[in-house]
Amino acid sequence: MLVAQEAEAIGGNPLDYKKELARKRRKIPLEEFSDGPQGLKFYDITVGDGAEAKVGERVAIHYDVKFRNITFMTSRQGIGVTGGNPLGFDVGQPAGSAGSTLPGIDLGVRGMRVGGQRRVLVPPELGYGSRGVGEIPPNATLQVDIELLSIKTSAFGYRTKLVEG
Repeated sequence: MLVAQEAEAIGGNPLDYKKELARKRRKIPLEEFSDGPQGLKFYDITVGDGAEAKVGERVAIHYDVKFRNITFMTSRQGIGVTGGNPLGFDVGQPAGSAGSTLPGIDLGVRGMRVGGQRRVLVPPELGYGSRGVGEIPPNATLQVDIELLSIKTSAFGYRTKLVEG
């Protein structure tokens, strides 16, 4: 019954909702992934119809980072009521600097359109490398599911018009 309520809440048929959920969760054969920069591989689950993410822009994403199909980091906690906490970062910012994220996520979001969903296979050198993190061992390849929520157009979060006087 909960699935039917969720489907109606987003304006759809419960059967369509289940099909969409199954499509997002299906195992994607490695041959269907496209090659990205620096050994990255990506597959567009859904191509968005909004603006395209480019270097120099600030983006907001939801993400799920998985290792061996176990989610160990997500921005979607609390999505039922609060909507989770999207990650915001500057595309192209060097790793470790203010406003940056993992290089694999940064490279994976480039070229996405707002509303799009992408699965990215992140090689160790674009993830946590030889150091590992928590339960993630050194030199681990990660799977990251990314949903591009928005691209900020100004520091204030809305379009601005410069008026010179």
